[in-house]
Amino acid sequence: FKVISVTNVKNTQYATQLLAQTSLRNILGTKSLQEILTDREAIAASMQSHLDEGTDPWGVKVERVEIKDVRLPQSMQRSMAAEAEASREARAKVIAAEGEQKASRQLKEAADVIAESPIALQLRYLQTLTQISAEKNSTIIFPIPIELLSLVKRST
Repeated sequence: FKVISVTNVKNTQYATQLLAQTSLRNILGTKSLQEILTDREAIAASMQSHLDEGTDPWGVKVERVEIKDVRLPQSMQRSMAAEAEASREARAKVIAAEGEQKASRQLKEAADVIAESPIALQLRYLQTLTQISAEKNSTIIFPIPIELLSLVKRST
C-alpha cells in the first residue's frame, strides 16, 4: 500500500469492493441478457479499466477481474425476459409479413399466367376437383363461370 492509499482512503479493500460492485452494476445495466451470458471476457476487461481508473489515485492496482456468476434481481430478470419476448414477437411479425409479401407476389404471377392462357384456369379447376375427390368428400360444388351467367342474362 502506498502512502496515498493510507492517507486518502480509510479502508482500501472495502472501497475497492464497493467500486467493483458499482462498476459491475453500471456495466451490466447497459447489456442485454444475451450479451451478459456470451461476453464475459469483454465485460471483465471493461470492469478492469473502470477499476483501474478508480483505484489508481489510491495507489491500489487490481490485478485480475473475473466474472464467474452473475445473479440478477427478479425485477431485472422479468424486464429482460419481457424485452426478449418482445424482440421475438417483433421478429415473428417481420417474418410473417415477408411470407405474406412473397405469397402475394406468387399469386400475382399465377394470375398473370392464367390471364395469358385461358386453358390454364380450366386445368387448375380440374386439378382442384381431383384434390377434392381424393379427400372422399360426399359433396362437390361445381362453380359456374361468371361469363356464362352474363350470357344467360343477355338472352332473357
